[in-house]
Amino acid sequence: MRLTHLKVITNTGDILSKWVNVCKSSDLKKGEMLDYDHEDKKILLANLNGKVYATDRICTHADADLSTGILTEDGVTCPLHLSTFNLKTGAPENLPAETSLKIYNVKIEQNEIYIEVD
Repeated sequence: MRLTHLKVITNTGDILSKWVNVCKSSDLKKGEMLDYDHEDKKILLANLNGKVYATDRICTHADADLSTGILTEDGVTCPLHLSTFNLKTGAPENLPAETSLKIYNVKIEQNEIYIEVD
C-alpha cells in the first residue's frame, strides 16, 4: 500500500525535525510493510510483531525498493541481492550490502502512526 498524505504536527527544538502523520495504526498490521514518500525521502514502515519501525526504503547496495522485499524476524530482506537489514539499527546483516539504512523515530498516538523526519 502506498501512502502519500502529509500532516505535520510539531517542530522540535532547533533541529528542524518534524513529526509527520503517516497512517492509522490499523493500516499497518503485524507482518506488513508500507511504502511512504515524504518530500525526497522514500520511507519503509514495517510492523514486526506489533512494533512499528521506519527506515529508508531503498537498499543501500543496489537501489532496490525494500517494500517489495521479505519481512522476517531478522529484518527486511532486499528482493534483489538478499541482503537483510536490521529494522532497529538499519545495519545490514549480510553482504552484499555494507551501508546501513537511515532509521526514523516512530510514535503512535490516538491510533495514528507518526515518524520524525528532518
